[in-house]
Amino acid sequence: MYADLHLHTNFSDGTYTPEELSGHGKRVGLKVMSLTDHDTIDGCARMAVACAELDIEFISGCEFTVELDGFELHLLGYFLDLENTRLLSELAKYQEVRRNRIHEMVAKLNGLGIAITSENVMRIANCDAPGRPHIGRALVELGHCRNLDESFQKWLKKGKPAWVPKAKLSAGEAINLIHDADGLAVLAHPGLYHRDEVIPPLVELGMDGLECLYTRHSTPMTEHYLMLTEQYSLLVTGGSDCHGENKGKPLIGAVKVPVSFIEKMKSAVAV
Repeated sequence: MYADLHLHTNFSDGTYTPEELSGHGKRVGLKVMSLTDHDTIDGCARMAVACAELDIEFISGCEFTVELDGFELHLLGYFLDLENTRLLSELAKYQEVRRNRIHEMVAKLNGLGIAITSENVMRIANCDAPGRPHIGRALVELGHCRNLDESFQKWLKKGKPAWVPKAKLSAGEAINLIHDADGLAVLAHPGLYHRDEVIPPLVELGMDGLECLYTRHSTPMTEHYLMLTEQYSLLVTGGSDCHGENKGKPLIGAVKVPVSFIEKMKSAVAV
């Protein structure tokens, strides 16, 4: 029995609805799923209902963009209280940051002679947590590039002409926020940062786990992070980071996360 604890829907930058995502999870044999949309928990209630109807255990989650010593990281929050007022207030603030970033990036594209409006992007996003993939999809729809990858390579990646940095929570603030909402804080895809020196200070700040099992982690990388979880007494999590059809074929279920890891997470939440 397996789980996938890193999934996105159209409530942020995925393409599946919660119901579609749950259905795909059922088809690949998942027993546990967590929705970790960017800076929003808006899809969790629908995902919980859809999973229950398919006899899949659901874990509420969210992916937070944070900063530590000037470096951007992503933290996953699990078992979040969806009615926590502080969590809802902070997420609303960073959803506004996301919307403002769309306007700034569109203005940069306009300055480059590219005809696109914020309305084009927001219509495609149709959510409170829009992101760069929505700009990319608008650029494709308007004929400015052939696919999403091209939009990022030409304009949207860090260092490209239309890129704008996003205001972020500090790592300490995010971990505190997750814990205040009765959740667990986990560093997402640590192998992508090439910066393991961030792990000890995150542990000091109260981080609970590492996402060791991940689509783009090699076997040696996975083994390395599993070793670090033992060294620092951290939980092990994992997931596919499926965004639906945004990034080629769906990845859901591509990473096999043993359900035994979820039992350890539950024990940590109960402490």
